[in-house]
Amino acid sequence: MNLTTNYLGLELKNPLVPSSSPLSRTLDGLRQMEDAGASAIVLYSLFEEQILQETHTLNEHLLQGTESFAEALNYFPEAPEFKHGPDVYLNHIRRAKEALNIPIIASLNGVSDGWWIRYARDIEQAGADALELNIYYLPTSLDESSAEVETLYLDALAHVKQAVSIPVAMKLSPYFSAMGNMAKRLVESGSDGLVLFNRFYQPDLDLENLAVVPNLVLSNSTELRLPLRWIAILYGRIQTDLALTSGVHNVTDVLKGLAAGASVTMIASELLRNGIGRLQVLQEGMVQWLEENEYDSLDQLRGSLSQINCAEPAAFERANYMRVLSSYADDYGRRTMPVSFD
Repeated sequence: MNLTTNYLGLELKNPLVPSSSPLSRTLDGLRQMEDAGASAIVLYSLFEEQILQETHTLNEHLLQGTESFAEALNYFPEAPEFKHGPDVYLNHIRRAKEALNIPIIASLNGVSDGWWIRYARDIEQAGADALELNIYYLPTSLDESSAEVETLYLDALAHVKQAVSIPVAMKLSPYFSAMGNMAKRLVESGSDGLVLFNRFYQPDLDLENLAVVPNLVLSNSTELRLPLRWIAILYGRIQTDLALTSGVHNVTDVLKGLAAGASVTMIASELLRNGIGRLQVLQEGMVQWLEENEYDSLDQLRGSLSQINCAEPAAFERANYMRVLSSYADDYGRRTMPVSFD
């Protein structure tokens, strides 16, 4: 069975790509993922804050606009504990390239269009095959407009593309007011791929200590629906590769992502919860399903349930919302009359 796919100009042996996670912090973890069937790996992120810390200006920069940072000051490790700075990260890329035979995709994570972006060039020189640019930004200022937020993303992308020649993918949140238009503008600005979607980890409240505390919850398959919907809408309408991340846990999730139009499906929570060996299980399950349903390759499946190829394209829009509400059982277990869609 032909499972090959193309993502960011890279020919991959299958669509299973471990996304950025702690599993990629060691060479041993990287080797295990390659041995289990990963076709490429996205490394853990190099954060803008780490670069600022490396230059001894962290406090000065973080104290300005603290609320805009994805990692608030209370969450950020103290300098002696935070050892994975830029030099360590670049060396990790070099060692990974020497040890592995699959593409390595670096991840650069920040919140501003600043000088830290120049590290994209260092990442390329260290040997990364591609770069995932993760603008993890939560606009908390009431005076900041949606246009200003969009400009931040577009400017950061433009500056990175000027600095490197390797492919660049943008990892996005789903919270843009006009997601389709934003995707189109990013592609027009040179993005080689879009990764949908970033998970915003919400803080929790500690009532006993009156403190805001970090809270990490791994994803589940229900979270697949949002990126699945937007990949299906965007497929065939913008000329770029689409990666589905968040909510991929089983073979069905992978196949749904491909049918929507994804070039690759990215996995992290499933590997953290159930082990790296899940990659091999997913690959074997894909082959079995494709053979049982008489597919010769993934290309036959890819995009078959996208909006432009779907028999009911309205199902991806408001019609789905109306149908779900109209068919939901009432409090007495009776079915309400379904709405007719002629």
